[in-house]
Amino acid sequence: MNILRIATRRSALALWQAEHVATLLRAAHPGLVVELLPMTTRGDQVLDRTLAELGGKGLFMKELEVALLERRADLAVHSLKDVPAELEPGFALAAVLPRADAADAFVSSRHDALAALPAGARVGTSSLRRTAQLRALRPDLQIVDLRGNVNTRLARLDAGHYDAILLAAAGLERLGLATRIRARLAAPDWLPAPGQAAITVEVRAGDARVAELLAPLEDADTRTAVRAERALNAALGGSCTVPVGAWCVVGERGLSLYGMVGDVASGRLLRAEADDAASAPERLGRTVAAALLAQGAGVLLGR
Repeated sequence: MNILRIATRRSALALWQAEHVATLLRAAHPGLVVELLPMTTRGDQVLDRTLAELGGKGLFMKELEVALLERRADLAVHSLKDVPAELEPGFALAAVLPRADAADAFVSSRHDALAALPAGARVGTSSLRRTAQLRALRPDLQIVDLRGNVNTRLARLDAGHYDAILLAAAGLERLGLATRIRARLAAPDWLPAPGQAAITVEVRAGDARVAELLAPLEDADTRTAVRAERALNAALGGSCTVPVGAWCVVGERGLSLYGMVGDVASGRLLRAEADDAASAPERLGRTVAAALLAQGAGVLLGR
């Protein structure tokens, strides 16, 4: 029997993304049996410490990659923003799906927008990138760490622990929770994480059979855009332990990339942007990273 097994985290959003990939694969290959292998990662288990303290986004991938290596799974589905700038040896990103809304979402039970929050309001986020941009716009706010899956975060907001929280708009929309979005924080004024709102599929490097099955899911423009964003992140040594934002636009005349490095303590933001040919996304990423480093980003990144 022709079977593919997808390793996925157990959160509602991760399961939605894995089932979305499964549905697309079944449609592209009638007769293909696609099964989910839900798993719990260390990043899901440890919720009383920040991601920066725990060591980075790879914490959401390790167990899934072990399942791939042990051939208990054939592919793993991730939010691309959670994938480190450099993959572990032996793995490849075989498909990048069309990108959804890459904005961050302002979510509140009582306030319509970030500007409407009173001084001293408590805003929940686990992202250093969001924290730096929040401090730049509203240094009077209290920014409080917020971990857990989407429903857990919303429940803590509804219980009154926060005046507002920031989440990825795409995640809320995928879970049917778009009505919770009070305002969108969008590029280029507010930059998302590199790869935000794109779903990617990780496989064992060199697995031609699985890569061929995944080929119909690939979106060329999204792949090009995230290549530029991830190249910028890699050049800066980026991970979830540093506040880096990136947004690439694919246009008729080529690529435009916006980059940001922030300081979570002061709210100081460094910004740079550049254009290049659509055939050179990695070069563009390195160009914008170099411009940020020339402004002093290395100091903010602890380099």
